[in-house]
Amino acid sequence: MLNDIQSALLIYNLACGRRRHTRFAEIEEAARILNAAGIRTELAPTTGRGSATGIARHAVAQNRELVIACGGDGTVNEVINGLAGSNVPMALLPAGTANILAKELGIPWNIPAAARMIPTSHMRRIALGSVMNASAQGVIDESQGCRYFLCVAGAGPDGAMVQAVDPELKDRAGIMAFWAEGVRQIIKYSFPKMSISRTQSNLNATLIVVGRTANYGGPFKITTGASLFEDDFEIVAYTTASRFRYLVALPALWAGQLRKMKGIFAWKTREVTCVPANGETVYAQVDGEPVGTLPLHFRIVPDALTLVVPTAASV
Repeated sequence: MLNDIQSALLIYNLACGRRRHTRFAEIEEAARILNAAGIRTELAPTTGRGSATGIARHAVAQNRELVIACGGDGTVNEVINGLAGSNVPMALLPAGTANILAKELGIPWNIPAAARMIPTSHMRRIALGSVMNASAQGVIDESQGCRYFLCVAGAGPDGAMVQAVDPELKDRAGIMAFWAEGVRQIIKYSFPKMSISRTQSNLNATLIVVGRTANYGGPFKITTGASLFEDDFEIVAYTTASRFRYLVALPALWAGQLRKMKGIFAWKTREVTCVPANGETVYAQVDGEPVGTLPLHFRIVPDALTLVVPTAASV
């Protein structure tokens, strides 16, 4: 229970996802609900891409008691990059195009209803994923720092899809924009290989999913053995370069049978390095946002974020 929390900063993004015309009224209602529960809530709108990170960092500097993120996966990612390493807890009000964290924690896609859950929630200290540049030989480059992620990262077709999706179409069509771009990528993508580091031997694959959550996006679950409350990733890699086998994988993924397919490998680890096998461009993404191209190194950062977790969520 958040008995000691008496004030909060609610960072919200009105420019993302569906139901934007009613979102501010729902946010105001959420603030009234929290105020009535004894949590004084101040509203802080984002002002553009990346601004939520700066707002969250300022909240840490001000020693805020609680930050509430209202937006999609991209907004949440920006907020956790501002809070990472601090003791300021983060709660969630789901909005945006998609929201993996809401699915993972069982938070309803209804802002006032989600607000009612916050006062009776509890706090858990969790790890975050991080990504940083690496050399073509897999040597980690820490000079430019890292980008944190909460739920899922990946490289290959999903990275290309996130890189190529039309932002205006995403704003208009929501998750359907990703479906449309996903179909386009399967038709045009060349499936370049990447070398993925493993303990015993490297694996050459065309797709890697680096999961902290069982949920991936939309209705799909890929890293089904992953958990926010464990200090490791679950990795799922696909070795095929066959367009036909990728098409066959889609209904298998929908039916929860992906791991029975030939060429699918899954394992748990705390870090993994991915390098283009033939020097080709391979795009990557974290929490549904572009993060550049391989080579990249993904690493678990333990004890990195305090997350507000609904009491009913499985832990």
